[in-house]
Amino acid sequence: MSVSEVAPSGEASIPGFSFNPPTAPVEGFELTELARLHERVAEGGLQRVHRVDFHTVTLITQGNGEHAVDFVTHPCRPGTLLWIRPGQVQRFDRPGTLQGTHLLFTPAFPPRLAGIDRLVREWYGPVCRQLGTGQDYTTLSALLGRLHAEFTRPDGTVSPEILQLLLATVLLHIERLPEPGTNGAPHAGGQVYARFRAELERSYATTRRAEDYAHRLGYTVKTLTRACLSATGQPVKQVIDARVALQAQRLLAHTDEPIAVIARRLGFSEPTNFGKFFTRQTGTTPGAFRHHTAQ
Repeated sequence: MSVSEVAPSGEASIPGFSFNPPTAPVEGFELTELARLHERVAEGGLQRVHRVDFHTVTLITQGNGEHAVDFVTHPCRPGTLLWIRPGQVQRFDRPGTLQGTHLLFTPAFPPRLAGIDRLVREWYGPVCRQLGTGQDYTTLSALLGRLHAEFTRPDGTVSPEILQLLLATVLLHIERLPEPGTNGAPHAGGQVYARFRAELERSYATTRRAEDYAHRLGYTVKTLTRACLSATGQPVKQVIDARVALQAQRLLAHTDEPIAVIARRLGFSEPTNFGKFFTRQTGTTPGAFRHHTAQ
């Protein structure tokens, strides 16, 4: 991957990495090791908050450390699985702290299957899972091993179709893993939540009303609330507000825009209303948050 401006409007000061591996036998896909990733990025580049315009799936195999995604720090150890999606901001730990398999792919690379489309293009699932070293870890390691074997075949003999199907198998296996904090329960929320999240990504800056999302999707607010409670443990309004607060944090931390401008970008008619909203969501004022993240 290479550094480029991939940030949406209003976030251009966040360094971005576009998909551009130095060598790859197929377009839109790469499998490497964390150590090699650190070697090819300018020193300190991955330790600063940045954004990518592609998916990354990382399985930690050695070491103990941390990985920060969207201002949440996740402890990492052997068996930690990370899935970072396009647009999320992240920060890696120091080089050498963690070792693992690092899978990169563009949203266009996976095969066009209904379940895969939902995972790759619509649904925003958990960032971090702790698999330990049990059966799920063993299965995922074996699948990544199959991907590596195909990806490293001699020049001209790598099959994009096999890589696509193996990647689909990896992603579908990840989907059926227990959700964090659900005591082994399978993924919940289903298609309703997936459609809602996709609409939320399109519209969070223009409306925070649950009724608007229900109307656009053809559901009732009660249906959206059930889906959000099942998937996240939070009602629909809290999910909406959390997404707006996250975008506010990104803009405050990584742009120089005045708070009043950020407030307007996120649909607030008055900066004071934005300030009250942000404080209620994060426990700190916009100014204090910006000052803290600048330290």
